[in-house]
Amino acid sequence: MAHGDPTTQDDGPAIAARIEKGVSKIDAAEWDALNIASGDNPFTSHAFLSALEDSGSVGKGTGWQSAPITIRDDNDRLVGAMPAYLKGHSQGEYVFDHSWAHAYENAGGRYYPKLQISAPFTPATGPRLLVLEEQWKTPLILAAQQLTEQNGLSSAHATFLTESDRQDFGDLGWLLRSDTQFHWANQGFDDFDGFLATLSSRKRKTIRKERRTAQSDVEIVHLSGDNLTEAHWDAFWVFYQDTGARKYGMPYLTREAFSLFGERMADRIVLVLAYLHGEPVAGALNFAGPDTLYGRYWGCTRDINCLHFELCYYQAIDIAIARGLSQVEAGAQGGHKLARGYAPVTTWSAHYIPDLGFRRAIADFLEREREAVAHDQEFLAEMTPFKKGG
Repeated sequence: MAHGDPTTQDDGPAIAARIEKGVSKIDAAEWDALNIASGDNPFTSHAFLSALEDSGSVGKGTGWQSAPITIRDDNDRLVGAMPAYLKGHSQGEYVFDHSWAHAYENAGGRYYPKLQISAPFTPATGPRLLVLEEQWKTPLILAAQQLTEQNGLSSAHATFLTESDRQDFGDLGWLLRSDTQFHWANQGFDDFDGFLATLSSRKRKTIRKERRTAQSDVEIVHLSGDNLTEAHWDAFWVFYQDTGARKYGMPYLTREAFSLFGERMADRIVLVLAYLHGEPVAGALNFAGPDTLYGRYWGCTRDINCLHFELCYYQAIDIAIARGLSQVEAGAQGGHKLARGYAPVTTWSAHYIPDLGFRRAIADFLEREREAVAHDQEFLAEMTPFKKGG
């Protein structure tokens, strides 16, 4: 299916869905009206997704070809949209399917390109079906299925789904996959000490010691809105490059992406910087939603004991409490978060596999994987630092 071509249903009227050339090509007010109606997640906002495109973080040469799916009603009003990408690899997704690709290609198939429905490089739960009304969700999913089949794609993948979207994809037969992240929950705390009071005595002492150690030599500042400057982004870019190079071989975002974030959505950003003798030496970048603080990137140029825990986890808790947010999502993986009050939660993805034989194999794998994830979470829940029975 070419960009701009409407989709149709063989057994009914046209769905009237289109494949656009990018989120930046869509009117920002129209897109954001859908995003706000769907929960106002910062990573599915026009500002965030268009910044990725305009900065070259996605697009030519990245393996991420933007292909958002949109639906308009009879009055040409945008009523549904899906952030979607044609992917030439499986990098930057945080739901790992490399073994699936290997198996499919060993059997003689071509796994890439595939369709990825997500916020790029962002392992944070959020809406993938942006709609003004619930009735437009099914047409969006059917359009993704048809795009996959008409173009001979191996598969389509919708990752980090909300509970509502998980149910909608599942109702249409997409295979569901579970995984574990560690999130912090605000129980109406007045301050950090209120949170510490819910922990065992030993864990309280450990966290207080870590915070004292981290804060002993540095000054920590929070920057948001008009307080963010290009100098701050220059400093954070150094941190980001260092972490990206060590973890992934190369950073996903370009330097321009951070400038565009600051230009287009500074009020939804909290950049936490640590200064040593007036020089920035570490930073953590957070994005704020209506009820959640999302920790996204961290980096440093000086190895200071416990500073990673302080900037990424404890400062995030401070921010969430001060802003009255209900939770902190601190990103993918990281069992070390457990000891710091971040509890295991289930994340979900949905997968559309047109090839019946491949689908059966994946379905069997996912059933066993879900059982293993559930078992691991039962074990992890027993390891939380909270007072027993609390």
